[in-house]
Amino acid sequence: MQDNSNGAVKDLTVGEPARLIFYFTLPLLAGNVFQQLFGFVDTLIVGRFLGVEALAAVGCTGPLMFLMLGFAFGMTSGFSICTGQKFGAKDFDGVKRSAAICIVLALAASIVLAIVGVMFCRDLLTAMDTPPEILDGAYSFISIIYGGIVMFILHQMLTNLIRALGDSKMPTVIQATTLCINILLEPVAIIWLGLGIPGSAAATIVALTLGNILCVVYIKKRVPYLHVRREDFSFNKDFLLEHLRIGLPMGFQSSIIAIGAVVLQIALNGLGSVAVAAFAAAHRVDGIAVMPMMSFGVAMAAYTAQNFGAKQFGRIVDGVKKCIFMSCSFSILVALFNIYLGAEIIELFVGAQATQVIEYGRLMLVITGLSYWALALMFIFRFTLQGLGQSFVPTLAGIVELVMRIAAAIFLVDWLGYLGACLAQPMAWIGGLMPLAVAFILTARKIGKT
Repeated sequence: MQDNSNGAVKDLTVGEPARLIFYFTLPLLAGNVFQQLFGFVDTLIVGRFLGVEALAAVGCTGPLMFLMLGFAFGMTSGFSICTGQKFGAKDFDGVKRSAAICIVLALAASIVLAIVGVMFCRDLLTAMDTPPEILDGAYSFISIIYGGIVMFILHQMLTNLIRALGDSKMPTVIQATTLCINILLEPVAIIWLGLGIPGSAAATIVALTLGNILCVVYIKKRVPYLHVRREDFSFNKDFLLEHLRIGLPMGFQSSIIAIGAVVLQIALNGLGSVAVAAFAAAHRVDGIAVMPMMSFGVAMAAYTAQNFGAKQFGRIVDGVKKCIFMSCSFSILVALFNIYLGAEIIELFVGAQATQVIEYGRLMLVITGLSYWALALMFIFRFTLQGLGQSFVPTLAGIVELVMRIAAAIFLVDWLGYLGACLAQPMAWIGGLMPLAVAFILTARKIGKT
């Protein structure tokens, strides 16, 4: 590789697997944390400056954001797996053609999702039994987010394309810069301009727009593999279907999981604004806490895609074994952090006086922390199978997660109240892990004989 002319692209088909995965994961982890910090900062600023009711309004939109943005994340990750496979096979013309079709598909999806989201978001909030006192605030937030969803999707698509070539550092720098812009803009919009909750959403869209400009500039200057030409947009049906075959199931898989979160949110809404606020704050903390496990999983997708393209099947199995050790070790450390410091972190959102919110939030962090080991394994197996181009079992695992969350919402919340809602995540993770583990073991045996 000519790193001097091609930025930080990295060939993951040569070198010691554990070292490659670990050093690829570190900047990826930082980038994913920065990505989660967007929601964390939104929630923190809104909760501290606008109050618990505003925090609940923004927090109850989380499942709807996950429904759309989760689809975008899964879809763009799937599209970029095709790009990584072309790169691993040293098909650099194929890399450019793949990048071109990824951009076209991402733009088309963003237009459809924006129209559908803006049209139906208020109806969805109403159908979720959103408490009347927070309905207008929730709608003002989510409608702006949906209206600017093209910026979210382009951000995911561009950074995933860069990562597919083995560069996990620059996307992190761009995400950190974007977050800093967001942190500066939100207080200005919320407090100084007096825009309240809508100002929080608008600031996020503006920050992502500037972040996308940074991505384009970096690709233009440092990643010639992604310099698409006019002729690269002339792709045939088979090439299109190759990307859709991986990208759409990964997107739908995320949306399937999000449906379970929507059902769970409906059950939470019935417990009142205190429970909603506590779950929202704890979910933001949990969202950052799970990033080490998710980052190792995403790293395995890039690592697996390149080695699959290069037909280095033994390296894939070896990489999975070493990644399991690293990710599970991180899961224990993060769980201990949440268990012992969770209450103090929740207090940052609402202040020391909101004792019930703090206690509820801590309870969720303790329960989920004890189950992070299952999440670590689930991410590794899921992303490895997706890196191999498999979509059926990961989608099946998403359906199992959906069933588990719905079961918790229907039965456990009614029986155990808030505790039942906290048990939904561990149930979903363990349920989703089972088919993924079986599928990976069978796949490892098969490719071991190839």
